[in-house]
Order: sequence, then C-alpha cells, then structure tokens
Amino acid sequence: MNAFPIAIPAGCEGFEDGMTLRDYFAGQALIGILAGRSEKTEYPPRHISERAYVWADAMIEARDA
Repeated sequence: MNAFPIAIPAGCEGFEDGMTLRDYFAGQALIGILAGRSEKTEYPPRHISERAYVWADAMIEARDA
C-alpha cells in the first residue's frame, strides 16, 4: 500500500505511486522520537532510524489486525 499516490492525467506517460505506507509511518514516528529525545542522551542516527521503522512495522501490524 502506498501513501499519497498521484493520479496521472489520461494521455500522459509515466506514473507516481507515492511513498510506501511503511515509509510514511516511519517518518511520522521519527518526528515523535526526535521531539521526545533528551539532549543528555545521544543516539546514533542509524539507531534512531531503525527505531522509527520498528514503530512503523507495529503500526502496520495494528492496522492489519
């Protein structure tokens, strides 16, 4: 499933599926993670990104339940 697909007018070539729902959820989770983090605790960006996808996967699982 994709978020924000774009309808291409008839007669035009190409298509745009938008971003995956997982990527959209991860982006939203990332906003919350970064907003709630303590300045005293430093996490590597890769760790934070991976956590965002863990949350995204949980949201998709809950959505599909």
